Amino acid sequence: MGLLDTILGRSKPVRPDLDQLFALPSAALTLQAGAGYTPTGLGSVCFAGVEGGGFARIRQDVQELLDADTGEDSHPVEFSQDSYGYTWLLARQAPGDTATLVNDLHAVNTLLQDGGFGPQLLCSLISFRDEQDRSLALVYLYKRGSFYPFAPLPGAAEKRDNPRELQVRAIIGDDLRIESDLARWFPVWGAPGL
Repeated sequence: MGLLDTILGRSKPVRPDLDQLFALPSAALTLQAGAGYTPTGLGSVCFAGVEGGGFARIRQDVQELLDADTGEDSHPVEFSQDSYGYTWLLARQAPGDTATLVNDLHAVNTLLQDGGFGPQLLCSLISFRDEQDRSLALVYLYKRGSFYPFAPLPGAAEKRDNPRELQVRAIIGDDLRIESDLARWFPVWGAPGL
């Protein structure tokens, strides 16, 4: 960062740090002990849609990589597109195997990033449920290198439970790099697995 950037108040954007994802298993344990949320075994990666042969090859590589460890209890990876035009990849693991799920999400992000599609990566998330069957997601913002909780209100059409999100932030704040700008806690309505 140069002197002119300092004078004009510009700052360098935070570089993505995909290794932050490896803190999720520890945060999952903290979340389970502190608030009763258990992992569902579902995780997603969201990215802007891209066309072309290069992306088709990366998508095939992702499919083959994640389907390679498909056993009797596993399900193949699923791709879908939401109403906003974003592509989602849904990965599944056993509910208690958060570490393997995180490895899968990290591998997908890494393949896309190394294939030159890093700018299209938006977020990754893993989902949880509590004893009252309320959904919660821990969302990793790729471009910010930080996490935030997303808690939709049960039975409500696109409404969030902001107090619950702030409670979760307080519980997992020592485990994950939490996004400090609450305006960047974007809703992920209709995210697969949530």
